[in-house]
Amino acid sequence: MPFASAIDADIHYEDSGGDGPVVLLAHEFFMDRTMYASQMAALAPEFRIVSWDARGHGRTTDQGLPFTYWTAARDALTVLDQLGAERAVIGGTAQGGFTALRAALIAPERVSALILISTEAHGPTREQSTATQKFLDQWYDEESRRQAVNQLAHWLIGDDNGYREVWTERWLTRDRQGIEVAAGCLLARDSVLERLTEITCPALVVHATASGMAHDRARHLAGGLARSTYVEISGARLAVTVTHPDPVNRAIRQFLREHLTQAR
Repeated sequence: MPFASAIDADIHYEDSGGDGPVVLLAHEFFMDRTMYASQMAALAPEFRIVSWDARGHGRTTDQGLPFTYWTAARDALTVLDQLGAERAVIGGTAQGGFTALRAALIAPERVSALILISTEAHGPTREQSTATQKFLDQWYDEESRRQAVNQLAHWLIGDDNGYREVWTERWLTRDRQGIEVAAGCLLARDSVLERLTEITCPALVVHATASGMAHDRARHLAGGLARSTYVEISGARLAVTVTHPDPVNRAIRQFLREHLTQAR
Protein backbone atom coordinates (compact mmCIF):
# COMPACT_ATOMS: atom_id res chain seq x y z
CA MET A 1 0.00 0.00 0.00
CA PRO A 2 1.52 3.37 -0.96
CA PHE A 3 1.99 6.03 1.69
CA ALA A 4 3.47 9.53 1.65
CA SER A 5 5.23 10.50 4.89
CA ALA A 6 4.43 13.90 6.39
CA ILE A 7 6.08 15.08 9.61
CA ASP A 8 3.34 13.65 11.81
CA ALA A 9 1.27 11.44 9.49
CA ASP A 10 1.46 8.71 6.87
CA ILE A 11 -0.90 9.66 4.07
CA HIS A 12 -2.38 6.71 2.23
CA TYR A 13 -3.17 7.08 -1.45
CA GLU A 14 -4.23 5.05 -4.49
CA ASP A 15 -2.62 5.65 -7.87
CA SER A 16 -3.98 4.60 -11.26
CA GLY A 17 -0.50 5.00 -12.73
CA GLY A 18 0.22 5.94 -16.31
CA ASP A 19 1.92 8.80 -18.08
CA GLY A 20 -1.04 11.22 -18.21
CA PRO A 21 -1.27 14.45 -16.21
CA VAL A 22 -1.63 13.82 -12.48
CA VAL A 23 -5.08 14.52 -11.04
CA LEU A 24 -5.01 14.41 -7.23
CA LEU A 25 -8.46 14.07 -5.62
CA ALA A 26 -9.44 14.58 -1.96
CA HIS A 27 -12.63 13.14 -0.46
CA GLU A 28 -15.54 14.46 1.56
CA PHE A 29 -15.73 14.35 5.38
CA PHE A 30 -16.61 10.84 6.64
CA MET A 31 -15.88 9.31 3.21
CA ASP A 32 -12.51 8.07 1.92
CA ARG A 33 -10.43 7.78 -1.26
CA THR A 34 -12.76 5.08 -2.69
CA MET A 35 -15.43 7.69 -3.46
CA TYR A 36 -13.36 8.29 -6.62
CA ALA A 37 -13.31 4.67 -7.82
CA SER A 38 -15.53 5.52 -10.81
CA GLN A 39 -13.32 8.44 -11.80
CA MET A 40 -10.22 6.29 -11.58
CA ALA A 41 -11.83 3.63 -13.78
CA ALA A 42 -13.20 6.07 -16.36
CA LEU A 43 -10.48 8.71 -16.68
CA ALA A 44 -7.30 6.62 -16.56
CA PRO A 45 -4.99 6.07 -18.37
CA GLU A 46 -5.58 9.33 -20.24
CA PHE A 47 -5.11 10.98 -16.85
CA ARG A 48 -3.20 9.65 -13.87
CA ILE A 49 -5.84 9.64 -11.14
CA VAL A 50 -4.59 9.65 -7.54
CA SER A 51 -7.03 9.64 -4.61
CA TRP A 52 -5.94 9.90 -0.99
CA ASP A 53 -7.24 9.49 2.55
CA ALA A 54 -7.36 12.62 4.70
CA ARG A 55 -6.34 12.59 8.35
CA GLY A 56 -8.90 10.79 10.48
CA HIS A 57 -10.14 8.80 7.46
CA GLY A 58 -9.41 5.59 5.60
CA ARG A 59 -5.93 4.11 5.97
CA THR A 60 -4.09 7.34 6.71
CA THR A 61 -2.52 7.32 10.17
CA ASP A 62 -1.53 10.31 12.27
CA GLN A 63 -0.89 11.28 15.88
CA GLY A 64 -4.43 12.46 16.57
CA LEU A 65 -3.38 16.09 16.91
CA PRO A 66 -5.60 19.02 15.85
CA PHE A 67 -5.09 20.14 12.27
CA THR A 68 -6.58 22.50 9.71
CA TYR A 69 -7.29 22.36 6.00
CA TRP A 70 -4.02 24.23 5.53
CA THR A 71 -2.37 21.16 7.06
CA ALA A 72 -4.38 18.98 4.70
CA ALA A 73 -3.21 21.10 1.76
CA ARG A 74 0.39 20.41 2.76
CA ASP A 75 -0.50 16.71 2.98
CA ALA A 76 -1.69 16.89 -0.62
CA LEU A 77 1.60 18.45 -1.66
CA THR A 78 3.42 15.69 0.24
CA VAL A 79 1.61 13.11 -1.90
CA LEU A 80 2.75 14.98 -5.01
CA ASP A 81 6.32 14.88 -3.69
CA GLN A 82 6.02 11.12 -3.21
CA LEU A 83 4.77 10.77 -6.79
CA GLY A 84 7.61 12.92 -8.10
CA ALA A 85 5.04 15.30 -9.61
CA GLU A 86 6.10 18.93 -9.80
CA ARG A 87 2.64 20.05 -10.89
CA ALA A 88 -0.83 18.49 -10.87
CA VAL A 89 -4.51 19.12 -11.18
CA ILE A 90 -5.79 19.15 -7.60
CA GLY A 91 -9.42 18.61 -6.70
CA GLY A 92 -11.85 17.45 -4.11
CA THR A 93 -15.41 17.12 -2.89
CA ALA A 94 -16.71 19.33 -0.05
CA GLN A 95 -13.87 19.20 2.53
CA GLY A 96 -11.62 17.94 -0.27
CA GLY A 97 -12.43 21.15 -2.10
CA PHE A 98 -11.51 23.17 1.00
CA THR A 99 -8.13 21.43 0.86
CA ALA A 100 -7.67 21.95 -2.89
CA LEU A 101 -8.33 25.69 -2.64
CA ARG A 102 -5.73 26.03 0.09
CA ALA A 103 -3.18 24.02 -1.86
CA ALA A 104 -3.61 26.49 -4.74
CA LEU A 105 -3.00 29.36 -2.31
CA ILE A 106 0.02 27.76 -0.62
CA ALA A 107 1.77 26.53 -3.77
CA PRO A 108 0.23 28.06 -6.91
CA GLU A 109 3.24 26.97 -8.96
CA ARG A 110 2.33 23.33 -8.30
CA VAL A 111 -1.38 23.52 -9.14
CA SER A 112 -2.11 23.51 -12.86
CA ALA A 113 -5.90 23.40 -12.43
CA LEU A 114 -8.59 22.86 -9.79
CA ILE A 115 -11.59 20.51 -9.71
CA LEU A 116 -14.01 21.73 -7.03
CA ILE A 117 -17.04 19.51 -6.40
CA SER A 118 -19.91 20.31 -4.01
CA THR A 119 -17.76 22.78 -2.13
CA GLU A 120 -17.42 26.44 -1.17
CA ALA A 121 -14.89 29.07 -0.11
CA HIS A 122 -16.91 30.29 2.90
CA GLY A 123 -16.49 29.25 6.50
CA PRO A 124 -19.25 27.14 8.07
CA THR A 125 -22.65 28.68 8.71
CA ARG A 126 -24.24 28.38 12.13
CA GLU A 127 -26.72 25.89 10.66
CA GLN A 128 -23.92 23.73 9.24
CA SER A 129 -22.05 23.74 12.53
CA THR A 130 -25.19 22.86 14.49
CA ALA A 131 -26.08 20.01 12.13
CA THR A 132 -22.55 18.58 12.29
CA GLN A 133 -22.44 18.75 16.07
CA LYS A 134 -25.87 17.11 16.34
CA PHE A 135 -24.71 14.29 14.09
CA LEU A 136 -21.58 13.74 16.18
CA ASP A 137 -23.61 13.68 19.41
CA GLN A 138 -25.84 10.96 17.94
CA TRP A 139 -22.93 9.04 16.45
CA TYR A 140 -21.18 8.79 19.82
CA ASP A 141 -24.34 7.43 21.47
CA GLU A 142 -24.68 3.67 20.95
CA GLU A 143 -28.48 3.78 20.91
CA SER A 144 -28.73 6.47 18.24
CA ARG A 145 -25.61 5.66 16.22
CA ARG A 146 -27.32 3.71 13.44
CA GLN A 147 -29.97 6.42 13.15
CA ALA A 148 -27.17 8.95 12.78
CA VAL A 149 -25.44 7.05 9.97
CA ASN A 150 -28.76 6.53 8.20
CA GLN A 151 -29.29 10.28 8.28
CA LEU A 152 -25.74 10.77 6.99
CA ALA A 153 -26.40 8.34 4.14
CA HIS A 154 -29.55 10.23 3.21
CA TRP A 155 -27.62 13.51 3.26
CA LEU A 156 -24.57 12.34 1.30
CA ILE A 157 -25.91 9.61 -0.96
CA GLY A 158 -29.71 9.60 -1.04
CA ASP A 159 -32.15 6.78 -0.49
CA ASP A 160 -32.65 4.90 -3.72
CA ASN A 161 -29.32 3.46 -4.82
CA GLY A 162 -27.05 0.51 -4.09
CA TYR A 163 -24.34 2.52 -2.34
CA ARG A 164 -26.21 3.40 0.81
CA GLU A 165 -25.85 0.07 2.66
CA VAL A 166 -22.16 -0.28 1.78
CA TRP A 167 -21.26 3.10 3.21
CA THR A 168 -23.58 2.79 6.21
CA GLU A 169 -21.89 -0.40 7.39
CA ARG A 170 -18.46 1.16 6.85
CA TRP A 171 -19.36 4.22 8.94
CA LEU A 172 -20.57 2.11 11.86
CA THR A 173 -17.05 0.76 12.33
CA ARG A 174 -15.23 4.10 12.04
CA ASP A 175 -12.65 5.18 14.61
CA ARG A 176 -14.32 7.75 16.84
CA GLN A 177 -11.20 9.60 17.98
CA GLY A 178 -10.00 10.22 14.43
CA ILE A 179 -13.35 11.59 13.36
CA GLU A 180 -13.54 13.85 16.42
CA VAL A 181 -10.30 15.60 15.43
CA ALA A 182 -11.34 15.78 11.77
CA ALA A 183 -14.68 17.28 12.79
CA GLY A 184 -12.85 19.95 14.73
CA CYS A 185 -11.04 20.88 11.53
CA LEU A 186 -14.33 21.01 9.62
CA LEU A 187 -16.12 23.16 12.19
CA ALA A 188 -13.24 25.60 12.69
CA ARG A 189 -12.35 26.18 9.04
CA ASP A 190 -11.65 29.72 7.95
CA SER A 191 -13.07 31.47 4.90
CA VAL A 192 -10.84 31.93 1.85
CA LEU A 193 -13.48 33.89 -0.04
CA GLU A 194 -11.47 37.09 -0.04
CA ARG A 195 -8.43 35.28 -1.44
CA LEU A 196 -10.03 33.70 -4.50
CA THR A 197 -8.61 36.44 -6.73
CA GLU A 198 -5.14 35.08 -5.93
CA ILE A 199 -5.99 31.84 -7.75
CA THR A 200 -5.31 32.20 -11.46
CA CYS A 201 -5.29 28.61 -12.69
CA PRO A 202 -8.33 27.13 -14.52
CA ALA A 203 -11.00 25.76 -12.18
CA LEU A 204 -13.95 23.42 -12.71
CA VAL A 205 -16.76 24.07 -10.21
CA VAL A 206 -19.33 21.23 -10.07
CA HIS A 207 -22.50 21.96 -8.09
CA ALA A 208 -24.74 19.05 -7.10
CA THR A 209 -28.15 20.68 -6.74
CA ALA A 210 -29.38 18.47 -3.88
CA SER A 211 -26.08 18.47 -1.99
CA GLY A 212 -27.08 20.94 0.70
CA MET A 213 -24.34 23.29 -0.46
CA ALA A 214 -26.08 26.59 -1.18
CA HIS A 215 -26.46 27.46 -4.85
CA ASP A 216 -25.42 31.03 -4.26
CA ARG A 217 -22.24 29.90 -2.51
CA ALA A 218 -21.34 27.64 -5.44
CA ARG A 219 -21.95 30.53 -7.82
CA HIS A 220 -19.95 32.83 -5.56
CA LEU A 221 -17.05 30.38 -5.67
CA ALA A 222 -17.16 30.13 -9.45
CA GLY A 223 -17.55 33.90 -9.81
CA GLY A 224 -14.59 34.58 -7.56
CA LEU A 225 -12.22 32.47 -9.64
CA ALA A 226 -10.87 34.22 -12.71
CA ARG A 227 -10.86 31.17 -14.99
CA SER A 228 -13.76 29.01 -13.81
CA THR A 229 -16.07 26.62 -15.62
CA TYR A 230 -19.39 26.03 -13.82
CA VAL A 231 -21.43 22.81 -14.16
CA GLU A 232 -24.60 21.77 -12.33
CA ILE A 233 -25.73 18.16 -11.83
CA SER A 234 -29.43 18.15 -11.12
CA GLY A 235 -30.80 16.09 -8.23
CA ALA A 236 -27.40 14.88 -7.04
CA ARG A 237 -26.38 14.89 -3.40
CA LEU A 238 -22.98 15.57 -1.89
CA ALA A 239 -21.36 12.26 -2.91
CA VAL A 240 -22.06 13.00 -6.57
CA THR A 241 -18.88 11.25 -7.74
CA VAL A 242 -20.35 8.01 -6.36
CA THR A 243 -24.02 8.37 -7.31
CA HIS A 244 -23.73 10.28 -10.62
CA PRO A 245 -20.36 9.24 -12.04
CA ASP A 246 -21.19 9.65 -15.73
CA PRO A 247 -21.97 13.39 -15.75
CA VAL A 248 -19.11 14.03 -13.32
CA ASN A 249 -16.67 12.12 -15.50
CA ARG A 250 -17.85 13.90 -18.65
CA ALA A 251 -17.40 17.28 -17.02
CA ILE A 252 -13.93 16.44 -15.71
CA ARG A 253 -12.78 14.88 -18.99
CA GLN A 254 -13.94 17.83 -21.06
CA PHE A 255 -12.41 20.34 -18.65
CA LEU A 256 -9.06 18.55 -18.53
CA ARG A 257 -8.87 18.14 -22.28
CA GLU A 258 -9.58 21.83 -22.78
CA HIS A 259 -6.79 22.71 -20.34
CA LEU A 260 -4.38 19.91 -21.22
CA THR A 261 -1.53 22.32 -21.89
CA GLN A 262 -1.87 23.83 -18.43
CA ALA A 263 -2.28 20.41 -16.81
CA ARG A 264 1.01 19.05 -18.15
